[in-house]
Amino acid sequence: MKYNAISVSLNEMEGSTTGNPSAKYFQIKNIHVQPFWIVEEVLDGDSLKVKQEFTQQRREIRLYGLDAPEVHLSRKMREDEAKSGAPASILQNLGLQSLDYVLNVCPPGTRITLLTEPKNRTDFWLRDLAYVILPSGECLNELILLNGWAKAANSYFCAQLPYFQYICFQAQKQKKVIYSFIEHF
Repeated sequence: MKYNAISVSLNEMEGSTTGNPSAKYFQIKNIHVQPFWIVEEVLDGDSLKVKQEFTQQRREIRLYGLDAPEVHLSRKMREDEAKSGAPASILQNLGLQSLDYVLNVCPPGTRITLLTEPKNRTDFWLRDLAYVILPSGECLNELILLNGWAKAANSYFCAQLPYFQYICFQAQKQKKVIYSFIEHF
């Protein structure tokens, strides 16, 4: 009796092992899975306030690997204005649209799962960094980038950063949302 090895492509393997679009996030080495969180408030296109369903613990979450336009005039808005060459009024409008997109995909009251990387847990402002997994199984971080509502950002390293940079590049090539107004954000 002979064993006939079957080889499959990476795409076939990913598709056949699970129907969960966020499976790759759960496979990150040492990922910390935190279920039973509820979105209390969407602050902007890359930040949320959440509360734990059972303990009522509250946290401010910054999404890993992305940077959305600001919704308020600030020092960061001025930096983005200088980098992009776009006026603050356009950047702020895009920030408000990004916020609106997140509110539509993940409104307050949405039950989510937070995934955190132990080596990269907080940002400079001590907000918790996380991948946000929606009830649909999709990753909010990925959806925002795929749809062109933010740019991939390496301010805080995350395991999915190379993938996020790739999908951001694709959104840029396709001139999705932000990139239909600004060449470089």
